Parts: sequence; C-alpha cells; structure tokens
Amino acid sequence: MASDLARALAAAVRGEVRFDPAERAVYGQDASNYRQVPCGVVKPADTDDVRAALAVCREHGAPVVARGSGTSIGGQAIGPGAVVLDFRRHLGKVLAVDPDARTARVEPGTVLDELQRAARPFGLRFGPDPSTHSRCTLGGMIGNDACGSHSLTWGRTSDNLHSLDLLLADGAELTATGPLSPAERAALAAAPGRLGRLHRELQSLATDHLALLRRAMPTLPRRGSGYPLDALLPERGYDLVRAVTGTEGTCALLLGATVRLVPEPPFRALVVAGYPDETAAADAVPALLPLGPLTCEGMAADLIAALLAAGPRPPVLDRLPDGACWLFLETGGATAAEAVDRARQLADAVRRERTATVTLVADPAEQRALWSIREAGAGIVTRLPPGPDGTPGGAAWPGWEDSAVPVEQLGSYLRQLRTLLKQHGLRGVPYGHFGEGCVHLRLDFPVRERPQAMREFLVEAADLVVAHGGSLSGEHGDGQARAELLPRMYPPEVIDLFARYKRIWDPDGLLNPGLLVDPRPLDADLRFPGRELPLTLAYPQDAGSLLNAVHRCVGVGKCVDTVGGVMCPSYMVTEEERHSTRGRARLLGEMLRGELVTDGWRSPEVREALDLCLGCKGCASDCPVQVDMATYRSEFLYHHYRFRPRPAAHYSFGLLPLWLRLAHLAPRAANAALRGRISGTLLKRLGGIDARRALPALPERRFSSWFREHRAAHPADPAAPAVLLWPDSMSELLDPAPAVAAVQVLERLGFRVQLPTRPVCCGLTLIASGQLGLARRVIRRTLRHLPPELPVVGLEPSCTATLRSDWPKLLDGPLELPTRVRTLAEFLDERDVPLPQLAGAAMTQVHCHQHAVLGAAADQRLTARLGLANRQLDAGCCGLAGAFGFERGHYEVSIAAAERALLPAVRAAAPDTLLLADGLSCRTQLTQLEPSARPLHLAEVLLRAFEQAEGPDRAPG
Repeated sequence: MASDLARALAAAVRGEVRFDPAERAVYGQDASNYRQVPCGVVKPADTDDVRAALAVCREHGAPVVARGSGTSIGGQAIGPGAVVLDFRRHLGKVLAVDPDARTARVEPGTVLDELQRAARPFGLRFGPDPSTHSRCTLGGMIGNDACGSHSLTWGRTSDNLHSLDLLLADGAELTATGPLSPAERAALAAAPGRLGRLHRELQSLATDHLALLRRAMPTLPRRGSGYPLDALLPERGYDLVRAVTGTEGTCALLLGATVRLVPEPPFRALVVAGYPDETAAADAVPALLPLGPLTCEGMAADLIAALLAAGPRPPVLDRLPDGACWLFLETGGATAAEAVDRARQLADAVRRERTATVTLVADPAEQRALWSIREAGAGIVTRLPPGPDGTPGGAAWPGWEDSAVPVEQLGSYLRQLRTLLKQHGLRGVPYGHFGEGCVHLRLDFPVRERPQAMREFLVEAADLVVAHGGSLSGEHGDGQARAELLPRMYPPEVIDLFARYKRIWDPDGLLNPGLLVDPRPLDADLRFPGRELPLTLAYPQDAGSLLNAVHRCVGVGKCVDTVGGVMCPSYMVTEEERHSTRGRARLLGEMLRGELVTDGWRSPEVREALDLCLGCKGCASDCPVQVDMATYRSEFLYHHYRFRPRPAAHYSFGLLPLWLRLAHLAPRAANAALRGRISGTLLKRLGGIDARRALPALPERRFSSWFREHRAAHPADPAAPAVLLWPDSMSELLDPAPAVAAVQVLERLGFRVQLPTRPVCCGLTLIASGQLGLARRVIRRTLRHLPPELPVVGLEPSCTATLRSDWPKLLDGPLELPTRVRTLAEFLDERDVPLPQLAGAAMTQVHCHQHAVLGAAADQRLTARLGLANRQLDAGCCGLAGAFGFERGHYEVSIAAAERALLPAVRAAAPDTLLLADGLSCRTQLTQLEPSARPLHLAEVLLRAFEQAEGPDRAPG
C-alpha cells in the first residue's frame, strides 16, 4: 500500500516525503513526451537518507527513480508507481576543489554552473557544458553521459570523471574508478561477498564476448545508445566509470563523484561561418576540424525564424554573415591576440569554400549574445515558425532529439533525413553539434490526433541513422523514447548482453525499470491527452486552448535556474518544483486531464501552487516557449471563485482603485485610520493584509487636482503636439510625484499634455485577482473616455503593460489602443528629444512587467544620453508584486525575494548612486525594507536633470 510505504519512508529519512497528488503530478513528467505518475517523492537530506530510502523501497518492492533537475528528454527521470528521489533539493554542494590535482568532489544534485563557479577562481572548469548548464545536475549528466558544445575539445562527461561512489539496489556500495591494470582487475574479482561477485560477473561478460563487443559497438564520439559494454574490454582497462556512465540510473544510485577539471582558456574568439544550407555546412566540417576549434556547432535559418516568431529580433543577429546555416567555431588562447589569431586561421579556411561567408567576433558580449541563441535552441524550436510556403507553425516535440553519425557522414545523413521528413509530412528545425555529427531535431508529430505517426517515423529514422553508422542517441540517452529501437542498432546477442548487464547490477529490477531493458513502448504513456474547458481569456497563439497553452511547457527547466533573471521568483525562494513555472504548468495539465487532479477549476492543488505565483509575467518573456503563467493564473482564479466567496485580499486589492477614490473624499481621516494602532490593525485583518506590512499613506491631493491647477496657471500651447498621459490609479491616488514630474518634463520638451476626460482604470488589480468579468466592464467604460489617435504615455509599468498586452486578451475583436501605448522612455526615445546632462552613477530596478512586456532598452538609451552610468540590476522581482507582498501568507516569500539580490545590491551601492524604479511596487518594497533607499521614477530623474541645467532661477511648474 502506498500509505504504508509513505509512513515507512517518513520514519526512515530526515528529508521531505511527499505522496500528495500535487507532488506526484509535478514529478510525473520531465522534458520528454511522457507522463508516468510516481507513487511518491522523497527529497533526501543527505546520503544517509538515500541509503535509508532505498532500503525501505527495497523492502516494499517499490521501484526507485533518481532525478536531478528533471530535464531528461527521453523520459529517464520519471517512472510509473516509482518513488522519485529528488537529489537536487538538498544534495547539491560542491564539496571540494583541488586545483593541483584538477579535480572536484561533488554531490549528485550539484548544478553544473555551481561547479563552474567553484572552479573558476582557479582558472579551471568542467569540460562538458550542455545548454541546460544553469540547472542540469552532475548526477543527471553522469546518468546520460552528457556532452554539450565543447565536447569536441573536452569530451563527454565520461571523459571527465575520476571516480563514482555508487549505491547498489541491494544496499552494497562501491567506488568505481577508471582503467585498471590486470593485477588490479584480478584483485577486484577475488574480493569476497557481493562486490567480488559483481566484478567477476562483469569481467566474465566482457571476456566471454570479446569479438562481439569489439565488432558490434560503433566507435563514434557521440554514441549515446545502449549500455557502454565495450568499456569493460581488457584493452579499455575494465573502465567501470565509463561502463556506468550513461546507464540512465538503471544500474546504481550515485552518492557522489570526483570529477576532472580542465584549464579554462582566458580569452576566446568566435568565427561564424555561413553556408547556403545545412548540408553544405555539414560537408564543410571535416576540413575545419584539424584546425582545432573548441566548438563546431551548426544552426540553420529555421532556428532563427523560430526565434523571431517567438519575440523581438535580437540586434546581435546582425553579426551573422550571409547564409542559411551557420557554424559556430570557437577558439581560445592565453591572450586575446592568440585567440583572435587562431580564429583568423579558421576564417581563412572557411573562405576557401566558394559559397561560404564568415564573420569573426572578438567582443565577449557579442559572443555571449550569439551563444545565448544557440543555448535557447531546445526551447525555441518547440514552436515552429511558419514555413516558407505559408504552412502554419505549431508545436514540435522530442523523439528524434539527438541522433548522431560519423562526422564524414553528416551531410549525407541530413540530406536523407530531410527527404524522410518530407515523406512523412513532418517539419522540424535541425541544429546541433556538427563537429561530432550530432543533430538535435524536434518534430511536429500529431501527438493527439495521430500518435502512431511518431512510431512510423522513428522506425524509419532509426534505420537511416544505423545505415550511416550512427547512434539513435548522441547525448541524451535512450529512455522510453528510443530504447524500443535498440534492436535496430544492435544485434540480438548484444541486446541479450544488455539484459545480462542490468541483472548483474540490479537483479530485482528495482532501479528505473522499463528503460534500456524490457522497455516500455515509445508511443505509450504520452502526456498530451486532456479536455478542453470553456475559457474567458483569448489564447490566439494556442488556438484558443488552455490545453495547448500549458503544453507549451516542454520541461527544459529554465524556470528552475535560481541564479538570475526574473523567472521564477517564488521558486527561487522555496525551491519547490510545484512553485516553478514548469510545475504549475504540469498541475494545470493534470487538472485538464482529470485523472490525478480531479476537481477541475475547483482544484485545491492548483490553487495552492498558484497562490505563490507573483504574477510577475517573467515566464512570458524568459521562458523559451513563453509559458504565460500570470495569464493562466487569472483564468484559473476567475473560474475557481466564480459564484463563490473570494479571499479578503481579492476585495481589498482587486477593488483598490475604488477604495482609494472613496478614501480621497476625506484623505486626512483616511490616513488617520490607516495609521491608527487599532483601526490600522482592523483594516489589515479585514483586508487580508499581513500585520507586518505598513499601509501606504494617501497624498494630500490627487494628481488630476494638481493638473487642473497647473493647467490653469500654465495654459497649453494649442499648436504643440499633444500626448495623452495615462493617469493610472497608483499615480492618480497614491504617488502622484512621477506624474507631476512627467508633465513638467513633457512640457519642457514642447509637448501638450492631456488627460482623459473622465477617471480611467486599466483593470490590472481585477485581472490579477481573476475578477475578469468586472475587469471587462471597467475596460470598456474606460475606452469610451479616451480620445482617438493621440499617443498614450504610461508611467506605471504594470498598468502600461496591461494596456498593451492584457486588454487584447480580454476584449473581443481588434483593439487599436495598445499600438499607441508607450512608456515615457519609449516615447522620448522614439522622438530623439534633446536632453540635459546629469552625470553620475545610477542603478535601475526594472519592474517585472516592464521586463516581460515592454522592455527596458529605451530606458537604457535615455539614461545614457543623460550621462548616467546606469546599471540595470539582474535582481529579478522585488517581491512585492502589487498585492502579493501585502497579502497574508506571502510576507516571508516577499521578503526573501527582495533579499535574494535586490536589497544587497542597493545596500552595497555608493551613497550618491541614483536608484531608479519606475514601478510603485518596487519603490514601496525598497522604502519599506531599506529605509535609506530613495528610489525615483525616470520622470523624476529627468526633471532633476532639467532643473539642474536650468539653475535655481526658474520658477517651478
């Protein structure tokens, strides 16, 4: 019984034991096409917990699946009815770095980038670098024998391991090492007990089948399919490290590893070579490899088209030379000149091909920007761009993700692969590690309409890659996606040896069963089924389907990167999978499926997971596939609370503009009530507000009142170009200083500022709390009071973003207003207005909604023109996020989000550094948590620059 197993595990381990539906839902998927609901999840606190959990599972006959960051593309991090061990949660430390030996000791859940940061002060690094380096774990890399773009120089994970500490299913432990002498091998085989028997059986497997293993195991750098049995051969020194690496968690659990490090080239340069098509690029590779590039990555125009379909055009694309496929050839050196010299040699070699073009990129920032496009490929290509013939784009799925052939065969393989795709009516975007013959490819399989199409293609594709002397997998392993196809790559005798190898390590089949041996069918357990429910928001990019929208998430896991970016602030604090964008998408998918999460829109599991969603919209821009959890959250809250009482905060903050307008009828009395010890406490309790939060005071008068007086004293020039300043509720009723400053700045620049004829509201607070019906009514009423044609300048980023992105989702039919909406920086930047100088240092906390929807490039250009040395903080969300940080139950998460990066950066700044924060939430969080902070809106900084330039004699406006 699952309950007995859960109780036994809870009694045996110190870490978390979770058997609830929500946890099983979010751990039932990885980055593959599959869904396999586990029995439960254990998050071991240490290696003793791993031992104890395995012992309990062995006693209960429960299978065990080891999981790192859950980015496995073949389905290796999930298992039906299994107990999933989440190693990343608590077992992620770099234990030691030995710069003299060039090794490091790591725990299995150590994230690769953490190891790189620990090794960097010594001029060292771990060689393999998958594109998921910011979240993939060393345990997962060892399980799949991961590679990355630099494996051309530094090899696969198996080439960079010194020893592995292993725990067998029966509780035995051993340390596996590299090649051994005959005497050392004999000593291991002579050992008593379980370990001696293990070594004898493994050595016998190899010596009994020498000819078969030497003949039937392809020798190519990217063979990632099947068990690496040839590592046991005598000439390979009975290399147990290589024999275990890439076994996908089916043979042993990893308790720790000693990895080898390599010197990091201090300087790099990048050669980008352009070719007419991908086959021309592939054919050119063999001639370039002897020059020793660190990388040889291929990227076709399809990927750029997918990138452009997903968002704005990155300026760095201008650095790509002419062509339809590009090779990224990196060089390194002890000096910048040495790296560039090697790059020039490569560039000269490229030019020998008549149809090739070339660009040499020496600037490190431009190199990083170009590499970021390549690294985002796994996410970008999950949404195909429209075809050249007008074929609509759509979703693309893994399955034939990382096939590999000898590099000399790559051009031929790609040509025939394109032909095969055409025969099956499939589209995809090939790219990958051309220097080692490895091709990444996601395809638009009709996974819901005709799932058998995937099987039909994969069978023929397997035969094609084998005919070219290649491997089904080049770095991601087989998993459920390809293990069924292994008999097409290996003869029956080798398949039998795979089964024997698995039994030697794991006789009872406890560890990750159903993968390399006795595999589950490649088209079973698909995660895509679900029901369509009536929706109130439009999902034009997903054919009006929430099911399509949540299946945008393919599990690449950028949202579980805890180091930088905006996405996902709640996960960065809690590090709970259900609080990641990916976890929430999984739960919504389960809600639509209706098997594990059974209450539909009333689901308490989904509500709990979404409760800590700050609505920051970071995922809408930072997620490679634009999962928009803030929108999905509003949709869910609308249905969840429809015709039901809502939380108090939905009334206090959702209707905040109304309460503020009422309070302004008697602002002094309202402030007295807000500040009163008894009345303030009562208001917080009634409003669902955390008692530790200070309630902001109302200004003495509203912005519109000031504007009427100002206009009476300073009549506008009727000939001046008009602009409509959006008087959002925050600027109008809570903090009018930025709006006052904006008016004075715009008028100094020769514009005639107008306000709407009646009070207006964007509906943000209603949308955020899921009161979408009322939000629609407010928006339609507002639209009636807006003059046509005038440009609209917004000051509050969240309101400006709502006008631009949320209104079209709520209102039927085309909407013209969003095309006229600009931030103040955008408006001034587009008109190239003259600005005074205000030299000095500055730092900017960009509001999350501005980051996600509006962008901050115009702000950077404007502050640069002011003469400010402005640094945009990579601090993520401030943690207040409108109502979120005020609501009961959110205080700790809100404070922790601010303390993660924002507040330390502010405290470390020089006293005279200007602090810019256009968002009222950001300014409020800063002033409440750091009393010395004096955050300013850009409008206030601009006004300061004008006043400083004008001197003290100008009369105030």
